[in-house]
Amino acid sequence: MNSLAAAKKKHGKKTVRWGFMWALWTAVLWGAWYVPGSAIWNELPFSSMAMKTNEEFLTVAAVISGLNAVSVLLFMFIWLGVLGKWKDYGRTIVHFRKVTKWYFIAALFGGLMAIFGSFLAIGFVGGIFAAVAGLMYPIVGSILANRWYGEKISRRAAIGIGLIIVGGIAVFAPGILDEIQNSSGSWLGYLGGLMAAVGWGVEGAIAGRALDATDPDVGLTVRFTGEVFWWVAVVLPLFVLFGDVPILTIIGKTLTSGAAVIWLLLAGITFGFCYVSWYKSFPLIGVGRGQAIGDLYGVFSIIFISIFTLTMPEWNFVVGALVVIAGGFVMFTERRDDIVLRAVPSDRKDVEEAM
Repeated sequence: MNSLAAAKKKHGKKTVRWGFMWALWTAVLWGAWYVPGSAIWNELPFSSMAMKTNEEFLTVAAVISGLNAVSVLLFMFIWLGVLGKWKDYGRTIVHFRKVTKWYFIAALFGGLMAIFGSFLAIGFVGGIFAAVAGLMYPIVGSILANRWYGEKISRRAAIGIGLIIVGGIAVFAPGILDEIQNSSGSWLGYLGGLMAAVGWGVEGAIAGRALDATDPDVGLTVRFTGEVFWWVAVVLPLFVLFGDVPILTIIGKTLTSGAAVIWLLLAGITFGFCYVSWYKSFPLIGVGRGQAIGDLYGVFSIIFISIFTLTMPEWNFVVGALVVIAGGFVMFTERRDDIVLRAVPSDRKDVEEAM
């Protein structure tokens, strides 16, 4: 093997290793996000609301989702400043037709659908149900990435994805049954769980293609700029105009509640850098693998919640964690040659050009 071929092989292994490392950080920070994401429902003004109607639940979930997006964008702007990428952000966001529109569409699926749906699932059913519902998103993302731009999912990768999802469900099994039995039974909570799985899967596939032309840090900031735009300029004004719940009063009370603001900031920093890691993993190991390793958040969410509540996890956590770890190991040991990120056939050049 000549020196050039050896260097390429070494670079390929390093790229894959970094991709899995970023995906693992996604799981750690995503798991941590479920602590503030669930805790904020127990703070004023939300804890004092009767929540007797679906409209109240929807309004509160919209307020929390919108403020969560603002908090994430705040930390993303700080992150860009630290990296010295403000000019890159300005140069990128003005290319709306070719670049920015895809991140704004990703924000629709990842923000207005997935994050909003996740908060609905937390509010109506519970945090454990919301977390386990979201575990299905790599299936959606993998299929779309394969269909849209030919990202290959090898048999080994498929087995790893399956093990991670099965292990994640095992981790949450007793808790999810209890939450479903004790919930109000509202269909909106279960719909929210489905929205989370589909939304994050679609977002990952869209972002995976858009990241071919942009820096992950800049692209992510554009994506959350889009989400804040949708919430502040479109969705929340619609609640004000057509809703009966005093949404402006709720927002005002939230921003004057010290505990609520702290939880929002914690949600923003954990979810923001979770997304940084998520987006960085896609160009290195692909959407399917990045999303599958990110699914380890199920294990980490239990760890963080156990630490926060000072409760020991049940036996199923150990079993599920072992299955999840096995799935991650199966994917990590996949041969570098089996990882194909782009394979767009000639008859799909129109799709490639459109992206």
